[in-house]
Amino acid sequence: MSSWSIGFDPMLPWAVIAVLGVLGLALVTALALARARGALLRALSLAILLAALANPTVRNEEREPLTDIAVAVIDRSLSQETAGRATRTVEAEAALKAAVARLPNTELRTVEVKSGISAEDDGTRAFEALNRALADIPPERFAGAIMITDGQVHDAPQDPAKANPGGPLHAIITGSRGEKDRKVLIEKAPRFGMVGQEQTVSFRIEEANGPGQPVSVSIAVGGGAPESFTVPPGQTFDIPVVIGHGGQNIVEITAPPLEGEISTQNNRAVTVIEGVRDRLRVLLVSGEPHPGERSWRNLLKADASVDLVHFTILRPPEKQDGTPTRELALIAFPTRELFIEKLDEFDLVIFDRYRRQTVLPAAYMANIARYVADGGAVLIASGPDLADEDGLYYTPLSDVIAAAPTGEVLEGPFKPELTAQGKKHPVTSGLPGSGGDSPSWGRWFRLVETTTSTGETVMSGLDGKPLLVLARQGEGRVAQLLSDQGWLWSRGFEGGGPQTELLRRMAHWLMKEPDLEEESLEGNQRAGNLVIERRTMADAVEPVTVTLPSGKTETVMLTEVAPGRFQGSLPVTEAGLHRLSDGKLVSVAAAGSADAREMSSLVATAAVLAPAAAAAGGGINWLEDGLPQLVKVDQGRQASGSGWIGLRANDAHRVLAVSDTPLFATLLSLGVLLLAFSAMWYREGR
Repeated sequence: MSSWSIGFDPMLPWAVIAVLGVLGLALVTALALARARGALLRALSLAILLAALANPTVRNEEREPLTDIAVAVIDRSLSQETAGRATRTVEAEAALKAAVARLPNTELRTVEVKSGISAEDDGTRAFEALNRALADIPPERFAGAIMITDGQVHDAPQDPAKANPGGPLHAIITGSRGEKDRKVLIEKAPRFGMVGQEQTVSFRIEEANGPGQPVSVSIAVGGGAPESFTVPPGQTFDIPVVIGHGGQNIVEITAPPLEGEISTQNNRAVTVIEGVRDRLRVLLVSGEPHPGERSWRNLLKADASVDLVHFTILRPPEKQDGTPTRELALIAFPTRELFIEKLDEFDLVIFDRYRRQTVLPAAYMANIARYVADGGAVLIASGPDLADEDGLYYTPLSDVIAAAPTGEVLEGPFKPELTAQGKKHPVTSGLPGSGGDSPSWGRWFRLVETTTSTGETVMSGLDGKPLLVLARQGEGRVAQLLSDQGWLWSRGFEGGGPQTELLRRMAHWLMKEPDLEEESLEGNQRAGNLVIERRTMADAVEPVTVTLPSGKTETVMLTEVAPGRFQGSLPVTEAGLHRLSDGKLVSVAAAGSADAREMSSLVATAAVLAPAAAAAGGGINWLEDGLPQLVKVDQGRQASGSGWIGLRANDAHRVLAVSDTPLFATLLSLGVLLLAFSAMWYREGR
């Protein structure tokens, strides 16, 4: 394509040419007023002379036209998966490409927007995607941008003027103006809470095009039975939540579906409160002085998070030796207060070599058995006392004791070893020094022989007899250590052993810490994958069904990575809470942002993009009204109207070759100038 134009390359500065022109014009005017002959010829000669000094040049450019570039931002975020929007988006994209193909000299580039999986890129970031596309487009070729979206864009600039991409910005809304939706929004929820204390979770129900009537909402905490509350839409509602245990306490709020609503994905909201124990209250009762008593006390007192109440019975009341009553104890033993009135306030009760005595009558022991059945925790560290007829087994506490003594005490050196079940159980699995064919810790020398009918034997001693038995009794738990020689480890005998770690794990298991549950299902995000771990005492596990935030389901097969531990992984493609289930256990795992903005608002809207489109000279169109007609408009002209949207025609080009031809640098132009002067002199001479 050729383009002609005229330029100037003056032989003298323009100021000099202007002065000469003014002087020449004045002279010609004066002669004309004096009625001198040849006025027209003088004016023509002056004009030709000035033109020669200006040196006009004819320029011919060989140009290659460049296409105008439009950008289509295609929203494929999580909210676009509802109400058939994904299908309409695909159809609209195909129709848009066909319409651009029919326009002259126009090119379309598309960029997709997907929901992020982390809190940093959570939501639909359409403007971020548009800016990335504009970085590769010269401004003089940009024709405009078209967003095919449901309008739920989360990075629209607060100042619409800053959203101007340098051309018209249009939006095609894939949803419908009359969409209905009901959603649960958690307004305030604590991240942490003390175990046993009450926390408040605030939420509200919001409806789009709903009836506005009170809604019956179901609220479940952990694995407890759900409760129902009637909540008016649009009003904040507070619910008290008791933190039942350490670790994750899941609060799930569910609203019933609204008739005709576009999706029920946001009818449920989940928040996770991490339970934290303030201080562990432990009651330690030592039946008699022995070398291990101080070891127990030192271990418990060394932990700043433990409140320890310790009593040692030096002399039972039934022993008669003439000692005055006022000298029997330094302080009164508040047995009724501890074992009747305030027993439920303790997190753990430890009996260390305790024998049946009148200090704690049968009624008190029965109350401790009730305490266990109702959810309490008891640790029994036994020596020969358990085998005697006055041992704890021959009290009402026998109802919760899993290992029954045979009456024999076995003497001889042995190394405590993990049983097959102990290698799986989180209390003993991976204890320091337990690896290899034989543990590296020191030996013990005494063991109470027992038989077990319930519970798990996780450690064995002499001749493979049970050494540590863990049992669930009712709602509570009981641990039995069937030797009184654990103190040898704390004293470092033959290298010692992991007594502190073992006690810590036993105490936390007794208090139902989730990290030490032998049957658990959990998921954690690592890099771009959701790693699912199943702990179990069984030899095999079932596949895990993962329900994604969008409602889709995936099945993950697990493989054994260690005794009692099975793992599997799933690529994270959606941000939010993933529900895990293997048919027995159910849990949730957060990937990216647990409260994904994509799911907070699903109703299509034009309000978010309207200010930015107006500032850029574009328009908003609803796909339910039909795909708008696409036209090209000149710069400065209106770019949108009823039923149509426009892309800017830039007339951009690339210059391939340039040729310049001076008009007064040829013999012909010089001859014309001489002819004009000659004609002027000739006319004056007549």
